[in-house]
Amino acid sequence: MKIKNVELAKTSFFKKEVINDKLPKIVFIGRSNVGKSSLINKILSRKKLARISSKPGKTVSINYYFINEEFYFVDFPGYGFAKISKKESDRVKLLITDFFEKTENIKLIVILIDSRRGFMNSDLDTLLKITEKNFKILTTLTKCDKVKNSFLKNQISSFQERFGLSVIPFTIKSDEGKNKLLKYIDKALKE
Repeated sequence: MKIKNVELAKTSFFKKEVINDKLPKIVFIGRSNVGKSSLINKILSRKKLARISSKPGKTVSINYYFINEEFYFVDFPGYGFAKISKKESDRVKLLITDFFEKTENIKLIVILIDSRRGFMNSDLDTLLKITEKNFKILTTLTKCDKVKNSFLKNQISSFQERFGLSVIPFTIKSDEGKNKLLKYIDKALKE
């Protein structure tokens, strides 16, 4: 897959702002500080398209990136240790619920897991919610350059055997994970 053009199409804070068209959508979810913005920037070959915050949990909207005038990358707020008010936290949860109720043509959900930590309770809760809806899921292990190869291989085997998940290791320091991820996304878009 070749990325020809990209634009930030919309930032949604409320249900009425959720994009509800028939174009394919690739959804990226993960804990705060897992490296979602860095991954999106890397696979789109853009340095500052997805904003990288110095404070985890600052993204409180759903961001839509329109790719090649054909499909969207949908960047979810990170879950986990966001330092926001209860009211704001409730609004974000409702926004995500509304997204899944309203959105059509979700081709793939890419769940990002920090390779140094593996699945945490919040990851397992999220995984349970999305597997109930029968979405196609790809697990991407981020920050793989920060762990030993043997540890990484064990993580991948565990995710494949225990959960039956497809897994791609990823680091922004190499194009290998980027190319594998783009191939997987291209395949999902064609199905």
